[in-house]
Amino acid sequence: MAAKKPPQKVIEKPFLKGSATDETTVRQSLKFLGILAITSLMTFLVCSLTSFKSDVLRILINIVIEMLILIIFFDRGAASGTDAVARGEILYQHIEKGIDVSTGEKRIPFHPIKGYLIGCAGSLLFFILAVILAFTAQRQMTGAGVLPSWMDTYMRRSEVSGALVQYTQSGSVSFTDIIRIAVRILIMPFISIAGAENRGLLLTIERLSPLLVLFPAISYGSGYLLGPSRRTKVHSEIAENRRRRVSREKRERKARITHTPKGPEQLN
Repeated sequence: MAAKKPPQKVIEKPFLKGSATDETTVRQSLKFLGILAITSLMTFLVCSLTSFKSDVLRILINIVIEMLILIIFFDRGAASGTDAVARGEILYQHIEKGIDVSTGEKRIPFHPIKGYLIGCAGSLLFFILAVILAFTAQRQMTGAGVLPSWMDTYMRRSEVSGALVQYTQSGSVSFTDIIRIAVRILIMPFISIAGAENRGLLLTIERLSPLLVLFPAISYGSGYLLGPSRRTKVHSEIAENRRRRVSREKRERKARITHTPKGPEQLN
């Protein structure tokens, strides 16, 4: 019967905890904003290229798309949190060795709410637009809409026309209409799930849009919280690999000693 492998030893290294904000917060928030904008545009293009007559299939596909978006931001948050913990470990060692560490450097490492603050700050512009839409949105009635000419191609696609069509009586685009286009592109999977004809549900989604816009930020912050556990896993795997290497070297050394040929026996 094979011997049971010893459980992996958990290695936790101390690290310096930082502040909720630091000198890199603005830069990271702008980076988050750029990724969010690019992701939203890519999602819009993907949704515009897919057309399903089946409501069930349309809903499932858009749920998958939204889940993929959240996974992307969750993973980026986890990577950022892991890097922040690693930075904290280095600074902790510096302090233990008596090396001077500036106040600014001490603020950079991991802090539990830092990921949420970065995500929310990066989503602030879109959140403001969503709040404006939530308070000004009204149930859209059928009618002629006016859109920029470059939107004509998308208007002919039934699966995205509901997110873009402007149901106005005057034939002109209002300030709310412009904001509606931007916000609906940001939350395109939810708009596609509702469907172009379900105007009551579309209105509800628009009024909930401030919360929906923050989903990537919440996902990013939740992933950031995994920084310490991911870093612990890295240290544990390094220690386990070292243990296995030492054990393998011992077995190989023992095998060499065992199989070393003995010299000829001395004659009496």
